[in-house]
Amino acid sequence: MTVIDRFEGEYAVLETESGMKNVPREMLPEEAREGDVLEVKDGVYIINKKAVAERRSTMRKKLKKLKKQ
Repeated sequence: MTVIDRFEGEYAVLETESGMKNVPREMLPEEAREGDVLEVKDGVYIINKKAVAERRSTMRKKLKKLKKQ
């Protein structure tokens, strides 16, 4: 799984299974934002919207649980 960790100037810092990777921001979809899950198809980065929704739902549940403590 590849996730956008953050943006630094003209680059996106991606968290991949093999470590962190910097790629030019222009290689990502214009609507890409931090936390988005990416896939590479035919050399093009695309957002996996289903994986993003699942990941965000999981994070919301964890945050809600932490707030109750």
